[in-house]
Amino acid sequence: MIERRRPVITYLVLTAFLLLVITPFIWMVLGSLKSQGELLQVPPTWLPEQPTLDNFQRLFERPFGRYFWNSTVVAVAVTVGNLVFSSMFGYALAHLSFPGKKILFALVLACLMIPGLVTFIPQYVLVVNMGIAGTLPALILPFLVQPFSVFLMRQFFLGLPRELLEAGRIDGVGEIAIFFRIYLPLAGPAFATLGILTFLGSWNNFLWPLVVASSERTYTLPVALALISTGQNQTDYGLLLAGATLIVLPILVVFLFFQRHFIQGIATTGIK
Repeated sequence: MIERRRPVITYLVLTAFLLLVITPFIWMVLGSLKSQGELLQVPPTWLPEQPTLDNFQRLFERPFGRYFWNSTVVAVAVTVGNLVFSSMFGYALAHLSFPGKKILFALVLACLMIPGLVTFIPQYVLVVNMGIAGTLPALILPFLVQPFSVFLMRQFFLGLPRELLEAGRIDGVGEIAIFFRIYLPLAGPAFATLGILTFLGSWNNFLWPLVVASSERTYTLPVALALISTGQNQTDYGLLLAGATLIVLPILVVFLFFQRHFIQGIATTGIK
């Protein structure tokens, strides 16, 4: 009897946790269809009394397309950069022998342990000295290679048979060809995992674009949404929830598209 009840109890617990997770998202979507007065109403209402798309209309009266384009360019560039450069670095740390290899890996681990805010000011000074402050490259270059990305790819490549490398060398294939023709095609799950995590982090990045993007021309979605929804007297919650709903949609699409590879990548890279 107890064995039969275990699946039921498991599903009930999972359902409860699922409701806890999705309830804020449901509230966000429903809130985006409410007026400001209804959002401030006490007690609050769950379903909109008079659903309206006015919040979305007011949002698109702003240069929302420019903000979306900036976020897309930055997130895609950072993701591609991490996929290319971090996979190369991770492969080198996993399968190549060269002087200073252990020191480099120790530096990667040290960077993982350092909070990002510690390097915030040095990065900003570097960007200003390069003369690119207030431009999209300033939002991209500091994040093209990240320690976590290198560590993730190294762990994945370590799990692949080293015999593939030795077989390629015996056949006279160069190191670059071994990487691109043998190891890289096998890195699909790790690429999906790294791509989703990097895209998500870059898409939602707020503090760095807030400081570096000095004009509306280079605002990303989180920064623009925070600034346009905050007035002198109160926050425009309807506009904020409408923008948040639109910001979440690309992330959901990316995750659902790569979901199977993401789960497989988590299981095969030692991050559990």
